[in-house]
Amino acid sequence: MAPAVKKKIEEKQAELRQQVFGTVDPTDVWNRKTAKGFTTIPRTMPLLGSIMDALSGKGKPVSSTYLELWCRSNDDGFVTLSKQQEIAFASGFSGLRGVSTWKERVRKLEELGFIATKPGVSGSLHYVQIWNPYLVVSQHKTNGTEGFPADRFHALYERMLEIGATDLEI
Repeated sequence: MAPAVKKKIEEKQAELRQQVFGTVDPTDVWNRKTAKGFTTIPRTMPLLGSIMDALSGKGKPVSSTYLELWCRSNDDGFVTLSKQQEIAFASGFSGLRGVSTWKERVRKLEELGFIATKPGVSGSLHYVQIWNPYLVVSQHKTNGTEGFPADRFHALYERMLEIGATDLEI
């Protein structure tokens, strides 16, 4: 997106926010440009997660595990799983079976092709490489994977057009 176009969009957003919410104290809003501890995610991540959950089967959602892995990676998609109990907890799994349930979800993400894992000091799950989720979703669509949610894919595609994402250009 051209800087002039982006600036114009930002100005329109600021004007609309002013109209709707009045003056907003900037310290009340989290700002990635001034805060520490942030990552970049696709604006379509909620739809991507919804597609992942549909593909993973009933009662075994994987999107919270995927999001936690994503948030631990840098822009290269590489993650080291040296603190598995902590990562499992942050993914929403705790208690006696927390880590083992989390590991099942990681394995499912790998089975679905969203990540690859390699062994290391922490055992069979120590390193993770996260793949481009758009490309993985596209493969599932092309392959006609059972449980593939066409409605969510269409919503994803529409949202991508809206935001100018080109990862699924045909």
